Amino acid sequence: MSLLIKAATTTRQLIHKAPVLQQQLRYLNLLEFQSKDLLQKYGVAIQQFKVLDNSKDDTQAVQSFDCDEYVVKAQILAGGRGKGIFDNGFKGGVHITSNKSDVLSLSKQMIGNRLITKQTPKSGILVNKVMVARSVNITRETYLCILLDREHNGPVLIASPAGGMDIEAVAAETPEKIKTVPLSINKPIPEAVLLEVAKFLEFKGDTVQRCADEIQKLYTLFKAVDAVQIEINPLAETDNGEVISVDAKLNFDDNAEFRQKDIFALDTHEEDADPREVEASKYNLNYVAMDGNIGCLVNGAGLAMATMDIIKLNGGEPANFLDVGGGVQEDQVAKAFEILTSDPKVKGILVNVFGGIVNCATIANGIVAASKKLKLNVPLVVRLEGTNVTKAREILKNSGLPIQTASDLDDAAQKAVAAL
Repeated sequence: MSLLIKAATTTRQLIHKAPVLQQQLRYLNLLEFQSKDLLQKYGVAIQQFKVLDNSKDDTQAVQSFDCDEYVVKAQILAGGRGKGIFDNGFKGGVHITSNKSDVLSLSKQMIGNRLITKQTPKSGILVNKVMVARSVNITRETYLCILLDREHNGPVLIASPAGGMDIEAVAAETPEKIKTVPLSINKPIPEAVLLEVAKFLEFKGDTVQRCADEIQKLYTLFKAVDAVQIEINPLAETDNGEVISVDAKLNFDDNAEFRQKDIFALDTHEEDADPREVEASKYNLNYVAMDGNIGCLVNGAGLAMATMDIIKLNGGEPANFLDVGGGVQEDQVAKAFEILTSDPKVKGILVNVFGGIVNCATIANGIVAASKKLKLNVPLVVRLEGTNVTKAREILKNSGLPIQTASDLDDAAQKAVAAL
């Protein structure tokens, strides 16, 4: 979902002070095991792990996984799992055990149930998978983060020997424990800088070089996957001298989805998304839900904002807007109508398209096909302008459908509101 669209929509909602559906900003988020798998592919040292899903393969996965102690963790996109409670009464989304049979028992009490933590909705989040990892004896925890930073106009490395803690509190109370290093996006981190950071993190002896190597691998990963942030908290030292990324949080540049398709395909949207938004994204459409009753189909975020403003000024309430973008095809228009009409609050639809890149005739054909297929039974107002608009108007006029056309945006909004 475009951040511009989200931000602009939120701004409009605040300006109008209208009752709106509270919609959480949604970015690509990976579950813990997915992040660890990505780190592992780039050679970053992590705990060995297996993933269980209550399938017939679980027993074999556990039996083939030998270690002295296991950490069993429910996989959801929320913090506070260790202190969480499941809707079946089972306590704790994180458990430690040295018994293999307990691993399967614990996973079965988690999977298929909803885990409720301080960061989840009251109803909790359904657990579909459990990660089983090798438990490590951590002797020291540090903090490491690589992120894109506007102030430095590029990537920076942030390090602190005070790991496993709220880094914002560390920065506020003990700023001397925070080190910030600007990085070049085109080059690896110089060895001298790596060693300097490792020593700042208070690694000593052989672990200094191990830490330096881990930081370089993380930066290689950062650039390769178009990340905007990789946060390791903690980057831990173990009792046998390992330097391990115990917990990782990765965020990615939405604009790089076209070249990071494998990573973005991992986002199942199961936990936090409006189903209509998910369906829209499958067809390269942008959808934002609101609380009104006039569904809006537009092309472009700016036109969407203007459309919502005009609807409001004429006494109406937008139910959403759905941006079909510049390269829209007829099948996308049909899908857009399906998504709009799937919202029971929608009592009318306003189509507002300015055809620059978009061919208005394509939009018109899509509108006619969708209206006939869906047997559309709500008022439909269409305002088209721009490329091939004359032909588009003829298509609408000759369709035999009760479609109201409008001469301009204000006329369209007035007709949409009046039609209700």
